[in-house]
Order: sequence, then structure tokens, then C-alpha cells
Amino acid sequence: MSDLDRHDTIRAVHWRGDHLSLLDQRLLPFEEKFVACRSAAEVAQAIKDLVVRGAPAIGIAAAWGVVLAAQQDPANLDAALRLLRASRPTAVNLMWALDRMQGLGTDVAALVREAQAIQDEDLAANRRMGELGAALLSGGGVMTHCNTGSLATAGFGTALGVIRSGYAAGKIAQVYAGETRPWLQGARLTMYELVRDGIPARLIADSAASYLMRSGAVQWVIVGADRIAANGDTANKIGTYQLAISARHHGVKFMVVAPSSTVDMATPDGAAIEIELREPAELLGVAGKRTVIEGAEAWNPVFDVTPASLIDAIVTERGVIEHPDRHAMEKLFVPGHG
Repeated sequence: MSDLDRHDTIRAVHWRGDHLSLLDQRLLPFEEKFVACRSAAEVAQAIKDLVVRGAPAIGIAAAWGVVLAAQQDPANLDAALRLLRASRPTAVNLMWALDRMQGLGTDVAALVREAQAIQDEDLAANRRMGELGAALLSGGGVMTHCNTGSLATAGFGTALGVIRSGYAAGKIAQVYAGETRPWLQGARLTMYELVRDGIPARLIADSAASYLMRSGAVQWVIVGADRIAANGDTANKIGTYQLAISARHHGVKFMVVAPSSTVDMATPDGAAIEIELREPAELLGVAGKRTVIEGAEAWNPVFDVTPASLIDAIVTERGVIEHPDRHAMEKLFVPGHG
């Protein structure tokens, strides 16, 4: 086993021939339980309920949901596609994967091949992004936010894939993971992956990030993305924007890592990205236990938008865009441009 493989041991999405098996990420790190989804409706509900999360993994799961629909009731495939599209609005990978599947009609064998290709391509893209992103690092500490690892993808991860590659190459000495309220994806999931795969990691409160940057312990902030607009503006887990502002103030570099399927050249800028609002109850408690007085209200956006001007590099499997802007994005993602 290579050094890289030793730091990549987790898979969250498994196709079983007649059902989709998803590692229930709501229960981690204390319980590793798989949920069996036997219909497109069950896949859509699993996406909505955060059993599976992370933009690439959502797209992969939805693709297998289309296969289930074609196996069981091909006459209602369009209805299944609409149901899956409505499960999460911000992650463009969901729509991208469903567009690929929809173009194949109801041929189950063709749909299985396509869903498997979407999953395999994501893993290969993650390995490539890990290599490209790690090449930008020069040693020291890195900070990450939310979960962008094997749990959020076909495997290896996007931002966490860069961290895996960077650590294996001796370019990372310490990883700092923000807890990521309100669902604590950093605390529950990223720390689970890093500790399990033997990468030195420390958890920090989200509100400690600026103070840590000021200390000089962090050279790069490395995050994923749920949608990247045509000008490089990036939607990611809520809290990313304030990390980018703080990184710029403290001279810390800021890297976004995402597959090309996350790039939406039809969305002109961040202002055009729909930001998902979830139930206020998620913010009014921890692990289902209420911590805020009855009668209190909450505002619970799940994502925010980081302007391209605060991003030092966008890393995709197609290449690296340093100091992204519309021209640089078009050069890489619009055929014949530039």
C-alpha cells in the first residue's frame, strides 16, 4: 500500500445492484451505519436529510437514484428526475449528474454504466486535484472548513484530497479543522477522516480561525465548493466567506478545490447563485437537543459566496486558475476561448 492509499481508506457510496448503500453521515463519528435506498424517492430523501452530503457525493447518489427509478418504473422516470432535482438547490453537481443520466432514456444497462462512470471519474478527478493542489504548497499548516473528503465524494476528496496528497508529500505538518456549525461537519466528519487516516489534525472552534491565522500557524486555507460561477465567485459551506476575508487580512493563501462539474459557466456571478435556507431548528440546538430559549428565531443559510477577488487559486482536474476572474475561467472552461 502506498503512502497515499494509507491516507484514503473511506468510501461512503456503494451500489449493490438493486439498491444504493449510503454511509449515514448524521451518525458519525460514533456509529458507522449504512442506509439502504431502494427507490429514487428514498435517495432524494437521503440527500435532503443529509444522510449523504457533499456536492460530488450528492451527484453520484442522485445518478444511482435514476438507475433505481429505471429499474422499477421507467414510465415515471421524468417524475423521479424532478424529485431528485428538488432535493438540494445549491450544489450544481446534482443537476450536472442528472442531466447526464436524463440523456440516456430508460435503458437500465446504459444508465448503470453512466452512473458508474460518474463515480469513477470523480475519484480520478480527486486524485488529479490532490496532485495539482499539493504542488502549490510549501510546507507548514493548513486550515479547512466543513468536510470535503472521501465522505463528500467518490473517494479521496477535493480540498481534503489536496491535504492527503500534501501530507503524503511532506508538505503539510499540521491540519486545523473548523468545527462547522450547525451540523458540525468539520468536527464530526473531517476529524473522523483525518484521525482514521493518520493525518495530524486539531479541531478549532469556527470563531478561533482568525486568531489562529494571526499566530502564523496557517499558510493556506483549503476549502471545497458547491458551485463556482463564471467569474470565479464560489458558493461553499456557510463560514467560508469570513475565512477568505480573514485569510486576506493575515496574508494567508486561500485555495478552492472542486471538480469541473462544480463549475457553472451559465451562472454569471455569485449574486445569481441560489443559497439554500434550512430549518431554523438546526441552529437552535445541538444534536437534536435544544440550546436556545423557546420563542427565539434563527436565520440558517447553509452556504455563502466568496468573491473571486479573495481566492488565490481554484484547483480543478483540468488545471489550476490562479487569481481567478471571468477571462481565466473562460479560458479553461469555454471551448475555443482564449
